[in-house]
Amino acid sequence: MSQSYERGTVESFGRWREFSAGMWAWIFHKFTGWVLIGYLFTHVAVLSSATASDPVVYTNTLQGLEELLIVRFLEVGLLAVAVFHIFNGIRLLFVDLGVGLEVQDKTFYASLVLTAVIALASIPTFLGGQL
Repeated sequence: MSQSYERGTVESFGRWREFSAGMWAWIFHKFTGWVLIGYLFTHVAVLSSATASDPVVYTNTLQGLEELLIVRFLEVGLLAVAVFHIFNGIRLLFVDLGVGLEVQDKTFYASLVLTAVIALASIPTFLGGQL
């Protein structure tokens, strides 16, 4: 006979305060993975519709998107999502290999800090004097 485990009610929204760094790393990794998948499908859809007719439409579409300030901010966000997903994936690879098991929390925080530094450093490049 299996034993039951009290997991709490679904309505217990305060449980997120009990999450450890490992749980937040898992949540962020899943979230960034889904964002990257969504971006991939959107990217393919936009490019395939822009290249369907002629090269002038493609060029005009890309130039029009690059001029929008919101698109430039979204590119910074996309970079942050991709960088975190990469760093956390490398961290998970080492954890799966048994390296750094004792410092999982610290490496998660380090991946967050490195992601923030890279994303903030990229803002002048992506915005290019558009503010």
